[in-house]
Amino acid sequence: MSTIVSVNLAVPEPNPAKGVGVTGINKQPVGHAVTVRAPGPKTTGLHSGLVGDWIFDVEHHGGDDQAVYAYALEDYGWWQARLGRRLPNGLFGENLTTEGVDVNGAVIGERWRVGALLVLQPTFGRIPCATFQHKMGEPGWVKTFARASRPGAYLRVLEPGEVRAGDPVTVEDRPSHGVSIAMAFRAYMTEPELLPELVEVDGLPDDLRETLAERLPRRR
Repeated sequence: MSTIVSVNLAVPEPNPAKGVGVTGINKQPVGHAVTVRAPGPKTTGLHSGLVGDWIFDVEHHGGDDQAVYAYALEDYGWWQARLGRRLPNGLFGENLTTEGVDVNGAVIGERWRVGALLVLQPTFGRIPCATFQHKMGEPGWVKTFARASRPGAYLRVLEPGEVRAGDPVTVEDRPSHGVSIAMAFRAYMTEPELLPELVEVDGLPDDLRETLAERLPRRR
């Protein structure tokens, strides 16, 4: 069964890795239902899709196309085996820790029903940054994370609702193009030869499509 294992909200802490000074990457599981809604534009909206969550680096995170971040418990297990330490839910900054959901294999633009009302849509993978590397305390973490191609998925909110630990997750619709979160992440980070296919995909965030399209002439 595919479920939400934990719902995680930010506990703000100092961020010496970036000029914003504070970060919301420190997510902690909560024991209550959380309302999820589309937050609006990245820099001027409500930033996070989860009520009670915090995003401070609003230039690079949050907004409708990054309203929710999901990471799989199975991928935490993979990392724990390689890093040799326990990694608690929320450490990677995800709002939803899942089990039984193929997060990285999700097709861009598919629809997830979470619980009774909430509907989410995968848009892209998480790009590692200096804040993430500082939080992990692993030398070369940005490159290590990129090579692993286990980025987790950002999600849009198509239909608002509540989410709590234990909610079932069902994939209701899957586009036929087949471009997954993992493939799109590889195109962006390590395999630019995949870019032409990626920029044609429906459901890709518009600003990201423009950024990727600008790279194409240099690759031809």
